[in-house]
Amino acid sequence: MHIKTILNRVQKFKSFVYGRVCWVKNALVPTVDVELQPRRNSRPVCSGCRRERPGYDRQPTHSTEFIPLWGIKVFFLYAPRRVACPDCGIRVEWMPWVSGKHRLTEAYSWFLAGWAKRLSWKEVAQAFRTTWDQVFSAVERAVIWGREHQDLSNVTAIGVD
Repeated sequence: MHIKTILNRVQKFKSFVYGRVCWVKNALVPTVDVELQPRRNSRPVCSGCRRERPGYDRQPTHSTEFIPLWGIKVFFLYAPRRVACPDCGIRVEWMPWVSGKHRLTEAYSWFLAGWAKRLSWKEVAQAFRTTWDQVFSAVERAVIWGREHQDLSNVTAIGVD
């Protein structure tokens, strides 16, 4: 089974396809780069209003870290398109695997945050060959998401002993 097949099963994106997968030579730890490409004839989605808009050129390639496979670091490589949105102006297209300028994919961020509930942040960082700061960032994003999505409508009183 190919890495592309595994990624298509666990992390498929509607407007993007996985391209070339290759080993990174001279890396300190085993590392695989996975190129992402926009699906043919797809229009970029504006990161502001999330509507399909015309694109006109590309930025340099960005690298975001994905969940390691069997202890092998995986990086998604993608050169985002610029979007000419009549409502928002010139924007970079929305990429569903990453939020803003974060260096970790959404999936990897949630993965680290889940492990950080079970182990210390230092142990999580060591186990997945990442930094304490990245684990902290993942937990912070999970907490912010949880605070934004909590429902306190049924809470009528808080008791303090």
